[in-house]
Amino acid sequence: MTGTLKLPNFYMPGEVDAGCDEAGRGCFAGPVFAAAVVLPAGFHHPLLNDSKQVNAATRDILRNYIETFALAYSVAMVDVAEIDTINILKASQKAMHLALDGLQARPGFISVDGNYFIPYKNIPHQCIIKGDGKYAHIAAASILAKTYRDEYMRQLHTAYPQYNWHSNKGYGTAEHRLAIETHGICEHHRKSFKITSAQLTFFEQKY
Repeated sequence: MTGTLKLPNFYMPGEVDAGCDEAGRGCFAGPVFAAAVVLPAGFHHPLLNDSKQVNAATRDILRNYIETFALAYSVAMVDVAEIDTINILKASQKAMHLALDGLQARPGFISVDGNYFIPYKNIPHQCIIKGDGKYAHIAAASILAKTYRDEYMRQLHTAYPQYNWHSNKGYGTAEHRLAIETHGICEHHRKSFKITSAQLTFFEQKY
C-alpha cells in the first residue's frame, strides 16, 4: 500500500468534531446520501482523500478502515420522492442532519464540506470549500457517503439494468442520457430535475 497524504483529523481540535459530506446531489436518479464521522486523534490512513480522488477499490478499503477505527459514524439517505418534494438542496441538508442524528457520540462541533449548511441543534459549525480534500474527518464522511450510495445504486441496477446504474450510479453521463431517451424515466429518476428530451439535447450540445 502506497501513499503519503496526511490530512489533519479535525478542523476544531479539542471538540468532538464531526465531519459531514454528501454524495449524489447532482445525479439524475437515486437518493442523496450523507455521512457524519468522528475520528480519534491518532487516526491515519495514507490513502484517505476526497472520495472523488480515489478509485472504487481503494474506497472500499477505506470504508472498512473508517468503520473499524472511527469513534462514531453514521450514514443516512433521503429518497427520490422527498427530493422531488422539498428540492435537492434541502434534501442534501436533511440527509446530513439525519446522519448527525445517528451518531452515537454527540458532536460539539460540525465540519461540513461545501459552502452551505443549515444549523443543526445549535451546534457550531464551519463550512469548508473542498473540505473533503483538506480534513480527514470530512474525507472519511465523503468515502462513506459515496460507497453506501454506490452500493445502493448497484442494487437498483439489478431491477433496472437498462440504465447501467452499476456503472454510472445515476449520474447524467452520455450513456445514462441515451438510456433515458430510449427507455424513458422510471420511479427512481428525479422528476424535479425535469429530465426531458429537450434538456438532454442541451446537455449533448454543451458537453
